[in-house]
Amino acid sequence: MACDLSELESRYLNACMKQEVLPNSFILSSLLKVKHQKLQLGHCCLEIFIDQLICSDLPPLIDALSGSSLSDIDAVDLYQKSSNISLDGEYVLSLLNAINRKLRIVDLMDWSFWKDILRDICQNGTPCCILNLCFSPIRKLNLTGKFMQLHTLNLDFSVHLTSFHVSCFNNMPNLMQLSMCETRVANLWTTSASLSKLHSLVELRFQSCLCCYDTGPCSTAREREIANACEKCRSWKLHHQSHAALPSVTNENSFLQSIQLNSIDGASVDEYSNDDSFRNNKLHRSVTGSSEEYGLELSSGVRSTSGWPEISNDNCAELDGHTNSGITEIQSENTFSHTGPSPESASIQLLEEVCSRRINVLERMDSTSRAADATLGEIHNHVSHTGCINKDSNDMINLGSVTRTSDIGPRKHVSHHPSPICFEKYYREFMISSLPHLKVLDNIPIKNVEKDKAAIIFKNYYEYRPYNRQQKESVTSILKRRELQAAPWHSFRTKKQYHRESQHSFSRSLSAAKVSSSVRPHLHPLSNFRGGLGGDIKSFRPRQFEYHPTNPSLMVFGTLDGELVVINHESEKLIGYLPSVEALHSILGLCWLKKHPSKLISGSDNGSLRMYDVSRMPSTVTDRYGSTDASIHSFDEFEQLTSVHVNSTDEYFLASGFSKHVALYDITTGRRLQIFKDLHNEHINVVKFAHHSPTLFATASFDKRIRMWDLRQGTSRPCYTACNSKGNVMVCFSPDDQYLLSSAVDNEVKQLLAIDGRLHMSFNIASVGNAQNYTRSYYMNGRDYIISGSCEENVVRICCAQTGRRLRDVMLEGRGSRSSMFVQSLRGDPFRDFHMSVLAAYWHPFTKSEIIKVDLLQSDECTEEDSHPRPQQTSSVMGG
Repeated sequence: MACDLSELESRYLNACMKQEVLPNSFILSSLLKVKHQKLQLGHCCLEIFIDQLICSDLPPLIDALSGSSLSDIDAVDLYQKSSNISLDGEYVLSLLNAINRKLRIVDLMDWSFWKDILRDICQNGTPCCILNLCFSPIRKLNLTGKFMQLHTLNLDFSVHLTSFHVSCFNNMPNLMQLSMCETRVANLWTTSASLSKLHSLVELRFQSCLCCYDTGPCSTAREREIANACEKCRSWKLHHQSHAALPSVTNENSFLQSIQLNSIDGASVDEYSNDDSFRNNKLHRSVTGSSEEYGLELSSGVRSTSGWPEISNDNCAELDGHTNSGITEIQSENTFSHTGPSPESASIQLLEEVCSRRINVLERMDSTSRAADATLGEIHNHVSHTGCINKDSNDMINLGSVTRTSDIGPRKHVSHHPSPICFEKYYREFMISSLPHLKVLDNIPIKNVEKDKAAIIFKNYYEYRPYNRQQKESVTSILKRRELQAAPWHSFRTKKQYHRESQHSFSRSLSAAKVSSSVRPHLHPLSNFRGGLGGDIKSFRPRQFEYHPTNPSLMVFGTLDGELVVINHESEKLIGYLPSVEALHSILGLCWLKKHPSKLISGSDNGSLRMYDVSRMPSTVTDRYGSTDASIHSFDEFEQLTSVHVNSTDEYFLASGFSKHVALYDITTGRRLQIFKDLHNEHINVVKFAHHSPTLFATASFDKRIRMWDLRQGTSRPCYTACNSKGNVMVCFSPDDQYLLSSAVDNEVKQLLAIDGRLHMSFNIASVGNAQNYTRSYYMNGRDYIISGSCEENVVRICCAQTGRRLRDVMLEGRGSRSSMFVQSLRGDPFRDFHMSVLAAYWHPFTKSEIIKVDLLQSDECTEEDSHPRPQQTSSVMGG
């Protein structure tokens, strides 16, 4: 064998001579090391460090490694130790292809230098067993190639990574270990659905234990078990010394009682990621960079210059509270029987030495933890008083890397480099329930007791399938049962199996079957319409929108520039268009008339109020304002308007704005009938009529109150008042007027009984600690589900209106790392189950917003995201 390896060395030297290149001393050293390995161990592995090479070194090395010359080498590992490189990516790709099936480890430190290599690996795969993609610029992971031998994948510190393509993990049958610490992965549903394809996955990590380099269970857990056992032995020894009346017992016992140790068996402690006080202070990293147009989505951004943290053995800490670094008092008198035999002096001395060493280690660990707690205490107090941290600040503090354990009850263990998904409530239980083959999560072993607890929590707080369907059903099976029920010869047993809950049971069953087939709904933007001069495509900046109440295909939206646009959102054709009147004023209030389907009310932020007839509006984009044709009434202005709403009989409409007053208008005559003054103590953001009663309306104010009014009783006093803990942004009636849905600042969403304002359901959506996080919620599928979104977040939450269980979170992902998106407004489609539209805006120098249609019945897994310019934030508090 040695001679064969010498032949490999000769091949390399000959290739260097042939290409007139000096042999690289590092390569020769690696080849020499391989020969020693073969002689001593019988197993040899060739290590290549590409940062020790220059471009001229690669051709002879590739020539030497090509063909059958690797037959006597068991494995080849490719490393990068520093960012000081001067190699061409094409040479490195050729080197990988030359090594081919002998490749075992690919560990390149900074993939921003190797985008070509990264793209090739993702598309074509690699035969390696361990693939380290730390600090990669990938934004949406698309590992579509074959990775048949891969068992370990590391994606840590890929700060642009947000999601996965549908076929990402299809060709990884042997992947057992996956790490994604400090990425931007946030969605529980899409992430668990992608990872469920990895049937061999047993170790997963989204946050790391400080003392753990890999995904396996934390080794300090065993250390703590030993320390606990030693401490029990120590207390046992002290107990028997006390019976011998030794003078040192009192002082030593007092010292021991000041030390607290908890057993690792206390597995019922909640994880830190479920604690609201910590989760509310999470910070989203601000990352820069732009995407490139490849089959793989990449971002070129600034990465952290540090790799894994330097770790001292004295500072080891575990994760998430399955063991406690906190201390419980030792009850030595309860540990052993008073009548037990005394140990021999040699055994006592040995136990004392072992326990002393363990206690010293624990004391040093505890002092380090207290110092970290003191530092974080100042940060936590600052965040708690300010309520938020400016997202534009350059001095970002990574609270995600350390937990202030003193705020979470018993002392818990510290996690590091968490991804945003870790801050989701019940994150750990969700992942354990969704991935039943998982054995270790975030360096914490998963025990059977925890699996049982996770299953209970998942059942209580989540709906795996719509309408709480327990079994996955296909559309054909539902249709078959429908036919059997309609047939006169069906059996009683068949009828009992298909119980008709309501007249909508059949359609709900079909919808549930379709939604359960995919967790990646189809997202389609409505922003560009063909209808300009010469058939040009016109792009708008929507600010408010409404579905038509009787025509399923129509939608109206008003723009930031004061334009009024009516579209067919199914065919995406322009139906009607009116340019802004005089100065540009954003349209904030829109409402269709119900008995006159071609008419609508429009209100602008300058207070102007008009009623238009869509049938008279031009169907092309024009600079000419057609007010003489389309405008029916111009109503008295309502200053600083934010909301308008028409009653169920089309007789009246109400207007509210940045004031404590509400104005009532007569639609038929065009007159303002009355101004109801001082209905609240602060400005009224939204006013809504009931769907069926023409005189009942509700108001939502920033004085934290929701009030119900009846025009027949006047406005001297409300029918009732309901209170929230924060300012109210939104209120609306359920389609049957049985409930009121209120939305206050920072995700405080509640459902009230419309008859008396009593609380029916609190949806317990986690807040982000930002007083500017304005939340809006509406009903979907009649009154079955609610959808909720906030202007500081890029997620739409879907919850069951009757149980509060979360069905799905829909993430709105912009293209490129600078396209931070937030939800400005949203509406459920009144005609289609599990359809909605979201008004999304962006942080970007170029202002542009767009309406995104969301179809939960159709999968978007196989489609690429559309590319759009990304705008900055516009006003988000005004109106609904």
